[in-house]
Amino acid sequence: MDRIYRLNLINSITGIKPGNLVGTKSKDGKSNLAIISSVVHLGSNPALIGFVMRPQQAVQHHTYANILETKAYTINHIPNHLTEQAHYTSAKFEKTISEFDACGFAEEYTPEFAAPFVGESEIKVAMRFVEEVPITANNTTLIIGAIEHVIVSDTALSDDGSINLEIANSVGISGLDSYYKLNKIAAYPYARLDTLPKLG
Repeated sequence: MDRIYRLNLINSITGIKPGNLVGTKSKDGKSNLAIISSVVHLGSNPALIGFVMRPQQAVQHHTYANILETKAYTINHIPNHLTEQAHYTSAKFEKTISEFDACGFAEEYTPEFAAPFVGESEIKVAMRFVEEVPITANNTTLIIGAIEHVIVSDTALSDDGSINLEIANSVGISGLDSYYKLNKIAAYPYARLDTLPKLG
C-alpha cells in the first residue's frame, strides 16, 4: 500500500478513541500540552491509567521528558468546541514555547498538584507516574500512572459515580485528524445470565 494510505487505514481501523490533552511542566517551569488518543483504563483499584508514547530514540518528546523528570502530569478531556486548537498541540513546538499559550488553552492549577490542568476541560485527572513499559515490537512506550485527583463538572457526574461524556462535551478521535462528538445511546445493568434479553 501507499505509505500514507496505510497510515490512515491502520490508525482509524480501531474506531473511536478517547481525545485527551496531557499537561506537564518541567522542573524549570516550562509548561507543555500534548494531544493523546491512546489513553486506556488499566484498573480501578489501584486506579491506573495508561497511554502510549511514540518512539523516543530520534527526538525525545517534551511530554515524556517532563513526566520522567517531575513524575506529575494531567489528563484532560478535549472539549468538543476546541478540537482545532487541541489538534495543533501536536505541532513540533520548541521547548521554550508552551502549547497552552500557542494554542489558546488556560493553565489551571490546584494547590496540591504541580502539573497544569486544561482550564476549559470538564473532566481533568491528576496523574502520578508509576512505571513505563517498553513495547519492543515498535519502540513505543506504555506510560502507566496512578490517579491522584479527579475534577469533573457536577452536571456530568451521575449519582452512581459514572460520567456522562455527552454532557461533559468530550470528544472521540478516529485516525490522526478526525474528531467526533459523543452521544450517549443507552445504559444497561450489570450483565447476568438470568437477565439476558430475549432475542427475536
